[in-house]
Amino acid sequence: MSPITRLPADEFRENIKSLADLLVDVVAEGYSLGFLAPFDQDAAAAWWRDQQPAVDGGGLRVWAAHGPDGIIATACLVLEDRPAGRHRAEIVKIMVHPDARGRGLGRALLATAERAAAEAGITLLLLDTVSGTAAEHLYTSAGWKRYGVVPGYAADPHGTLQESGFFYKQLT
Repeated sequence: MSPITRLPADEFRENIKSLADLLVDVVAEGYSLGFLAPFDQDAAAAWWRDQQPAVDGGGLRVWAAHGPDGIIATACLVLEDRPAGRHRAEIVKIMVHPDARGRGLGRALLATAERAAAEAGITLLLLDTVSGTAAEHLYTSAGWKRYGVVPGYAADPHGTLQESGFFYKQLT
């Protein structure tokens, strides 16, 4: 399995092209990540560049698995900055390149983000995903609890609205 490392601000900046490549490939495969087709390298790189201030400030933590040609998987943890919510965080953008699936990278990235959240004093994690997907199976098999379903919450890359499940996990 590819090693998973956290991307500090300077490494994040240096890896924007590789992060964008991954995002473009995953969206092209039809995964709902908040982007509509056509979705190109420039748009993906711009989205990642827009995240740089949050990475710089520590409110967004990004982990990546590297392959021979660049980043092949990611997971992000968004920390809550409001005082009454600092016990919780959200996991977003768990992505695995189509050619790297089936190797346990998604599960390893999820576990890495969960451990880092616990070490940061987070006691409650949240996430959402399109219902009926491999991602949903990953989360339920990793002990996440569904607390709701919203029809038509997320559009897939072709604009078709999809039902999404909302999950939480309490950390000890």
